[in-house]
Amino acid sequence: MGKYIEIVNKDEFSATTKDGVSLVDFWAPWCGPCRMLAPVIEELANDFDGKAKICKINTDEAQDLAVEFGVRSIPTLLFIKDGQVVDQMIGAQSKVAISDKINSLL
Repeated sequence: MGKYIEIVNKDEFSATTKDGVSLVDFWAPWCGPCRMLAPVIEELANDFDGKAKICKINTDEAQDLAVEFGVRSIPTLLFIKDGQVVDQMIGAQSKVAISDKINSLL
């Protein structure tokens, strides 16, 4: 059973996203749409266990990463392949839309 990866700093981010496909969810505990998206992220972590890395970054705790990736609205989802950002979605999204994007990168 998969679990999403919590990233708290740049070193963890680099190590986690350097190989393969990763979804990175920039969120904050006070953000309503982020809380709506949380169960979807957990489901995706199970669905893509062993195929893609599903990650979360709390923007309150890792503001430097949010700034580095130009995150101005949350939730922001970054799709990363082999260490490079290849796409992003801003705002709460459907599980199908996120799954389709991840599958297109696998």
